[in-house]
Amino acid sequence: MALSRHSEAVVRLRGWCLTAAFELVLLAAVYLLYRTGRLLSMDAEATALANAHAVNGVERALRLPSEAMIQDLVPTVDLLQLANTYYVAVHFPVTVAFLVWGFLRRPQVEYRWARNLIILQTAVAVVLHIAFPLAPPRMFPALGYTDTMTVYGPSAYDGASGAVANQFAAMPSLHVGWAVLIAVVVARTAGGPVRQLAIWHAVITIVVVTVTANHWFMDGIIAGVILLAALRLFPEPGVSRVPWLQRVT
Repeated sequence: MALSRHSEAVVRLRGWCLTAAFELVLLAAVYLLYRTGRLLSMDAEATALANAHAVNGVERALRLPSEAMIQDLVPTVDLLQLANTYYVAVHFPVTVAFLVWGFLRRPQVEYRWARNLIILQTAVAVVLHIAFPLAPPRMFPALGYTDTMTVYGPSAYDGASGAVANQFAAMPSLHVGWAVLIAVVVARTAGGPVRQLAIWHAVITIVVVTVTANHWFMDGIIAGVILLAALRLFPEPGVSRVPWLQRVT
């Protein structure tokens, strides 16, 4: 009996390890796709600048508030430096922590739902990064924007990382897209402090990408549209419509 239990434990551990290895390889492939897609449009400066003027024109036509005006509302340099730090340091670690938490702490059906959403969202974003290179607002000081990362630091585009970073992959904003995705998934599947943290992370990210002039409002809006489409294709397990419209009872 003891030997049988030991064998069962070994089989379960082996299965868990194989599943974990598969997920690591899959997510590594997604990250490689993300990096490759961003690098492919690095040299599209003229197109990216022209597209930025077009996006700015659309925002003005839609009477969206000016990102520069919101940037000017930040009262201190310390807050801008804190926003820069959040932009540079929090995006990837929180996303990785979310996936690890989902794999280790949540039912596998919930984890796979979240993983599929991220894969689809990222794949569509990469296609748009290549097809529609876009310069961020911070590259347009004549329009009233301040490049807070360059002026106050820290910057995501200094040193070795700056040599390979694509500054023309603003549309859509995966900072916003991933943060809102995390908030939606956690709000639907968990509660307590984790839920509150996920929601606050999304709110703070939206504010941060705006006040640092790293994204236009349209970048976040398009990211939200992609997420809605992903939720249609991969609805929450047991839900036949967009998740927040129908809760499983």
